[in-house]
Amino acid sequence: MKVLIINGPNLNLLGTREPEIYGEVSMEDYLEQLKSEFPSVELKYYQSNVEGELINRLQEDDFDAVIINPGAFTHYSYAIADCLNNIKKPKVEVHISNIYKREEFRQKSVTAAYTDGVLSGFGIDGYRLALLSLKL
Repeated sequence: MKVLIINGPNLNLLGTREPEIYGEVSMEDYLEQLKSEFPSVELKYYQSNVEGELINRLQEDDFDAVIINPGAFTHYSYAIADCLNNIKKPKVEVHISNIYKREEFRQKSVTAAYTDGVLSGFGIDGYRLALLSLKL
């Protein structure tokens, strides 16, 4: 199974960006952990700060399932929501922080309705939980 993990704005800063919220582990280091824990899964990773680039990557259709953390695009990107709506494969939305304990504008996800589930507030381990939810 090929799983695309796709991250939106500023998630390239994991490990250094607000470690009290997002932790101290980089995404690259965490991906290595996931690859060793899920050796039968081909993990593809993509991160961009540009909305259109995320949409273009999602439309490449070279994966069996997607785990997406849209970052700030979660709250206002109807373009990403529309893209997710057109993907007829398993999709899980992940948020490292509990978006419902954050500022009011962060508590609304326009993309969640187009995924099969949402994990919020489990730290970076949300990606591992999302992989488990795909019943690999």
